[in-house]
Amino acid sequence: MNVATASEFGRVAVMLGGHSSEREVSLNSGAAVLKALLSKGVDAHAWDPAEKTMTEFIAAAFDRVWIALHGPGGEDGALQGLLQWLDVPYTGSGVMASALAMDKVRSKHLFRAAGIPTPDYAAVRTLGEASVAAEQIGFPIIIKPSGQGSSVGMAKVFAREELNAAVEDALKYGDTVLLETCVAGEEFTVAVLQGKALPSIRISTPRVFYDYRAKYESDRTEYICRGTASAEEEAAYAELAMAAFNELGCSGWGRVDFMTGADKQPLVLEVNTVPGMTSHSLVPMAAREDGVSFEDLCWRILETSFVKEAAHGA
Repeated sequence: MNVATASEFGRVAVMLGGHSSEREVSLNSGAAVLKALLSKGVDAHAWDPAEKTMTEFIAAAFDRVWIALHGPGGEDGALQGLLQWLDVPYTGSGVMASALAMDKVRSKHLFRAAGIPTPDYAAVRTLGEASVAAEQIGFPIIIKPSGQGSSVGMAKVFAREELNAAVEDALKYGDTVLLETCVAGEEFTVAVLQGKALPSIRISTPRVFYDYRAKYESDRTEYICRGTASAEEEAAYAELAMAAFNELGCSGWGRVDFMTGADKQPLVLEVNTVPGMTSHSLVPMAAREDGVSFEDLCWRILETSFVKEAAHGA
């Protein structure tokens, strides 16, 4: 739905902060979104669920929510379910899609079942299982908590003696860890906005991989947008991004991350349903390449809340 005037949005809560390990990133994302919406005349207000209760939220009588909460509690379907019970429309994906995208193991199960190329992997809960899986997959291996974002708890393990420490660190963030084949190639990402893939971005970092510091702190990380070498390659990334996004049932907006193997073919790593919106963030970068300013991007993401409103009769 295209919204012509700011008053149509009503009173908007920008959900930011929260309790997850990605709180600081969320605060930065939310502050940028809030500033953008206010500049467009939207009646927007910051709301940090770590500082205010949902009882207070109900009493504040917001008409819709711009979700800028990253990680568990904001990106995993929990908040989405609560808002649906309250009949408050919100931005982005619904309950099931949010939960599936946040769960790296289950999303990869679906990618594999649907024939969407993704690196080989194993899900483990113990050091013993990790040892067996690592021998089957082969080193180097990428270790990830199943339910975190922003590369929190992620490590690249080059040898057997490094494995236990990396798995133990990842298990601090949940009871399941993803072991994934380390793909030695280029990293790409494709943002999705209102049913359309935005221009691809190729990421180059001097760090071991595109980790938390490379994403949010380093000025040495390079971004090339458009990231592909031809229109045909760009179309292939866009098609695969939409296939992964749709397979999980995602909607509104998001970002699909890729690695390329030795054969230069893209492999889907994961789908992010509430990507970062900071100065280093990728979705705003892709939107700019497509002629969409940061302010207009935040407006268009807020428009996605009307889809939820129509679906749930709010």
